[in-house]
Amino acid sequence: MMRTMRASAKWIMGVVAFFFVGWMIYGYGMDIAGRGAGTQNIIAKVNGRSLDAQTFYTAVRNEQERRRAQDAPPSTTLEEQQQLEDNVLEQLVQNIVLEDEFHRRGISVSDQEIVEAARTTPPPEVVDLPQFQTDGKFDFQKYQRFIASSADPSFLLALEARYRDELPRIKLYEQLTAGVFVSDPQLWRTYRDRNDSVTAAVLQLAPTAPGVADSVQASDAEVAAYYRDHQKDLEQPAAAFLSFLALSRRPDAADSAAAKERAQEVRQEIVNGADFADVASRESSDSASRAKGGDLGDVPRGSFVKVFEDAASALRPGQISQPVESPFGWHIIQLESKTDSTIHARHILIPIEPVGEHLHQVESRADTLDLFAAEQEDPQGLDRVAGELGLPVAQAPVVHEGERLQLGRFSVGDASVWAFGGPKPGDTSPVIETEWAYYVFRLDSLQPAGVPPLDQIRAQVTQMATAAKRSEALKVAADAIQREIAGGASLENIAERRGLTVRTLGPFTRYTPPTALQGTPEAVGLAFRLSVGATGGPVITPFGAYFLRPIRKTLADSSAFVAALPSLRTAAIQQARQDRVQLILASLREEAKVDDRRQAIQEAQRKAEAQAGK
Repeated sequence: MMRTMRASAKWIMGVVAFFFVGWMIYGYGMDIAGRGAGTQNIIAKVNGRSLDAQTFYTAVRNEQERRRAQDAPPSTTLEEQQQLEDNVLEQLVQNIVLEDEFHRRGISVSDQEIVEAARTTPPPEVVDLPQFQTDGKFDFQKYQRFIASSADPSFLLALEARYRDELPRIKLYEQLTAGVFVSDPQLWRTYRDRNDSVTAAVLQLAPTAPGVADSVQASDAEVAAYYRDHQKDLEQPAAAFLSFLALSRRPDAADSAAAKERAQEVRQEIVNGADFADVASRESSDSASRAKGGDLGDVPRGSFVKVFEDAASALRPGQISQPVESPFGWHIIQLESKTDSTIHARHILIPIEPVGEHLHQVESRADTLDLFAAEQEDPQGLDRVAGELGLPVAQAPVVHEGERLQLGRFSVGDASVWAFGGPKPGDTSPVIETEWAYYVFRLDSLQPAGVPPLDQIRAQVTQMATAAKRSEALKVAADAIQREIAGGASLENIAERRGLTVRTLGPFTRYTPPTALQGTPEAVGLAFRLSVGATGGPVITPFGAYFLRPIRKTLADSSAFVAALPSLRTAAIQQARQDRVQLILASLREEAKVDDRRQAIQEAQRKAEAQAGK
């Protein structure tokens, strides 16, 4: 078993990382089962086992710390925090599912197995530690001496936890993949699918082609019938109907002038002798390049916005530009080098944002929103504040649970999370701050998950009913073409009479279809089944009806297959093992009974707080 681990553990753990949660995220020794936790502290139940709040929030904090250590952006919105918590809960659920499967299969790990693993198979992150290096390479003897000396008990405890966590997973992997075999005929089929090629003449009859279904439209009666007969297809998640106030934070001309003046001051500081990289590290609002002294690296031409690239291209190496305005703000650019295909530059970005009196006005009005419109139970409060501030009360598009609210081209974080987080109709949200505006939303109504009334989704149902009707008309037209082909007509003759085009596509393989046939595997398969010169079809898809005639075929080289057989078998068996593991573990997760109690706990807390406030 240990030989298998040394040979396979590295890629095994990578393959099933989605299911096998890394030990570093959650630490070790946590009581996932939540024994002794009160009912009010149970975050979820998984297959009857409780997951307590302390375990869950410890895991959330550990994940936040892990992200901070990797310089990942922090979760600054409710949506981002909810996504983080959802991911952590899912990983903990998967851990419990795995533990149940270990128990069902009788998989356990002895202390001796852990000692042997720690002694002979150091984890990759340990291999890279400087204390175990000699001349830049991992020194196995140093590592073994360190383990034998027990010099660092905390290190040994962490190592033990690592192997106590991983060894059962490796044993499970071995059980799941035992007996995986790929036969020569299977390998030949795969090789052939990747190497057979065909060039084909293709006639596509689209539903919108003249005389096919371009004028077809579902009647009111047909729309009503489609709505009645397709209830399952029309189910939607819960929907929230929102009104809102939006207080603009967009800068004005004075703000732009102030940003330009600041950019000129920063440029003058560099001209006077200050180091560009030092000033960029202090002043630039571009966080990605700021950490590198404003260095943007070698970038292919055409990657920057045009005004920036034009200004950088006009500079000589070492030269510093005048302030350059782009949609992102004012830039001071220093050219490092340029070629016909790349530009290497540094820059300092001074953002254009409200300042001075304009900033004071915006913040004062935002305070009014916060004090008198936000988090209110009186639905009329939003209208009163709108009148005082001279802002319109607007209607947001319907937002469904799990979606992000989209206002025109702007996406507003947190609004959807708040709307489905427990407010009553008439309640208003906290102030939601974005780069371009402050928002306060009012929940006008909530529609539960299910099939909305026909009047509410009539446009959608009409479109679906019309599409179904056009599909029927397409089949009628395609059958007519099929009869013409049976009568001896060529694709070219048919296309000419109908004002269509026959395209020559290929050569292509079953794995690499041309763009025109992507998403139509039946048409691709037909091209390979037909003999050269034979015409087949129709293949009916949502994109139209396809007729094909192979022009040339090139078959896979069987001698090349025989030469490549050993490497093909190794790769195929590894892939088959991965597929089996993923399939079985996905099935275990799907069958798991998960009761997520977070929303119920939050609702209970809200009720308790409301009661305490009375």
